[in-house]
Amino acid sequence: MGAYCLMYWICIGLLLGVCWGADPFANFNLELSYVTASPLGVPQQVIAVNGKFPGPDINVTTNYNVVLNVRNKLDENLLMTWSGIQMRRSSWQDGVLGTNCPIPPKWNWTYQFQVKDQIGSFLYYPSLNMQRASGGFGSFIITNREIIPLPFNTPDGDIVIMIGDWYTRNHTALRRALDNGKELGMPDGVLINGKGPYRYNTTLVPDGIEHETINVDPGKTYRIRVHNVGVSTCLNFRIQNHNLLLAETEGYYTSQQNYTSLDIHVGQSYSFLVTMDQNASSDYYIVASARFVNESLWQRVTGVAILHYSNSKGRASGPLPDPPNDEYDTSYSLNQAMSIRQNVSASGARPNPQGSFHYGSINVTDVYVLKSLPPVMIDGKLRSTYNGISFERPDTPIRLADVYKVKGAYKLDFPSRPLNRPPMVDRSIINATYKGFMEIILQNNDTVVQTFHLDGYSFFVVGMGYGEWTENNRGSYNRWDAISRSTVQVFAGGWTAVFVSLDNVGVWNLRSENLDRWYLGQETYMRITNPEDTGNKTELPLPDNALYCGALSRMQKPQRISSSSTQLVCSKLYVIMVIVFSKIFYGLR
Repeated sequence: MGAYCLMYWICIGLLLGVCWGADPFANFNLELSYVTASPLGVPQQVIAVNGKFPGPDINVTTNYNVVLNVRNKLDENLLMTWSGIQMRRSSWQDGVLGTNCPIPPKWNWTYQFQVKDQIGSFLYYPSLNMQRASGGFGSFIITNREIIPLPFNTPDGDIVIMIGDWYTRNHTALRRALDNGKELGMPDGVLINGKGPYRYNTTLVPDGIEHETINVDPGKTYRIRVHNVGVSTCLNFRIQNHNLLLAETEGYYTSQQNYTSLDIHVGQSYSFLVTMDQNASSDYYIVASARFVNESLWQRVTGVAILHYSNSKGRASGPLPDPPNDEYDTSYSLNQAMSIRQNVSASGARPNPQGSFHYGSINVTDVYVLKSLPPVMIDGKLRSTYNGISFERPDTPIRLADVYKVKGAYKLDFPSRPLNRPPMVDRSIINATYKGFMEIILQNNDTVVQTFHLDGYSFFVVGMGYGEWTENNRGSYNRWDAISRSTVQVFAGGWTAVFVSLDNVGVWNLRSENLDRWYLGQETYMRITNPEDTGNKTELPLPDNALYCGALSRMQKPQRISSSSTQLVCSKLYVIMVIVFSKIFYGLR
C-alpha cells in the first residue's frame, strides 16, 4: 500500500510538472572513496569520484533541475561544493560548513538545485579539511539551450583539462603540517587531468610516469575548458605553437582575443577556442608551469601533456614553449588579467545581451575592505585572517541556527575595514543588505598571490593594482565591460576591487581559494535576508532532507538505508512539488 501511494504521488507530481511546464531534471550519483594512484610515480591515497580521479564531468543544460546523490565512503565528514554555480534562493545546497551540516562517513545526502539562467565552465569539489588536495574534484559544465546562439561557431569538440599543483602527501598529512604551525612548502609537481608530466627532460622527469594525451583532428576547432584545481599555485597554461582564443570564464562570455599563454589562478576556469592549424610533423606540448615562484627551485614543478594530431608523424621533443618573460616586470600578469573583458554584445543564458546590466552607473550602498596578512600565531595556533579575524567554523550552520533560533552561533559584526587591534579567532560574519550594491576591495598584504571566491554570486572585476588601495583608485575602475566571475586573483602586495549586486537571499561563503589559507581561517560569510519575505518567495524553505548537527544534533535521525534510485525519485518528486506549488501560489495572487 505504501509503495502504491508513493507511485501515485510520483505520477501526480510528474503530471503536474508537465502541465505546468516544469524544467527537466538531470540525476547523478557521486560516490567518493579512497583509491591508490601514482600520478608522480609514488603510490599514494587519492579521493576518487565513482572510482575515477579526477571525477567525471557533470554536464547539464541551462535551467535544468540538478539532483546529485552524494555517498560518502571516506573515513571522515564530507561536503561537496559547486564552485561558481549560483544557487538561486537556496544556500542550503551550497555545501560549505557554514551553511550545511557535514555528511558523516557511510552516509549519503542528496543535493537539489536549479542551474537557473547560467551557462559556462564550473567546478565541483569537497570543501572540508583540505580534501581537495587529495582529489574529489571534477568539471561542472552548463550548456546553452538550443534556442540561444553561441557567440562563436559551434566547436567540433569539447575538451576538459584540469591542472593543479600536487603533493605526494595526502590532505591529512598536509593539514597536520598546518596544525603544527608549518607552511606546506613547495609542491611535488603539477598534474594535468590527474597525471604527471610527459618526460620532456630525462633529468627533471623520472621514467615510468603516466602522462595525459589529448587527441585531436587537424583543421578542427575545439572548445578547451581549463580548470585550476590545485592547492595554492598560479599556473601559466599554454599549448606549443597554438593560439588560445579566450571565449568564456566562469559563466560569462568574454571579448574574444588571442593569447599565447594565460595565467590561471587556483579555483579559476576558462574556455578557449583552439584551432588545430599546425602541421603534423610531430606532437605538441601542453604546459602548465608555476608562476610567482623561484623558477630555479621549482623546475620539477611543471605539468606537461601531449596534444596529438590524428595524422601526427612523430613525438614531441625539444624544450618546452617559454613562459612569460616578466621577471623584471611584475605588472605583466596584472595587465593580462585586466585585458579580460566581458562580451557585452553576446547573449548569455537568456536571449538578451549580458551587458544590458549597467553596473557602472549603480550607486554603491556598502564598502568592505578585506585585508589579508601572512599567517600568524593566535592562541598557539597558526591562523590566517581577513581584517584581523580568523574565522572559526560554527558548530551549528548559520542559516540553520536562524531557522531554529539558536543563540550564539555567530556574530553579525564583521568589520568593514581593518581594525587596529590584535588578530583574533571569531565567528564574525557580514550583515549584508538585500538588494544592496557592494564594493569589495581585496587588499593582499600577504607574501603570496591569492584567489578570492564568493559563493552564490558573480561579481564585476573593476580594478587591480599594486600597493595600498585608496579611494583615488576608483578613478581607474572599468565601469563598462568588466568581466563578471566568481573567483579572482589578488597579487601579493596589491589589491583587487569588485562590485556585486546582492539579490540572492541566503548565507554565502566568502573565502580564499588557496587551500592552506582557507583551512587556517581566511573566510567569512555574508548573511543576506529579505525582511519582507513571509512566504518563501525569495528563499526556498529548509529542505526536507536537511542534516542536523551542533546544538541541533538531537534532531538528527539515523539514516535509513535506501537505494540511490529511490533517493533520486524522492528528491525529484520534492523539487517538482516545490515548483508546482510555487506556480500555484503565484497564479492565485
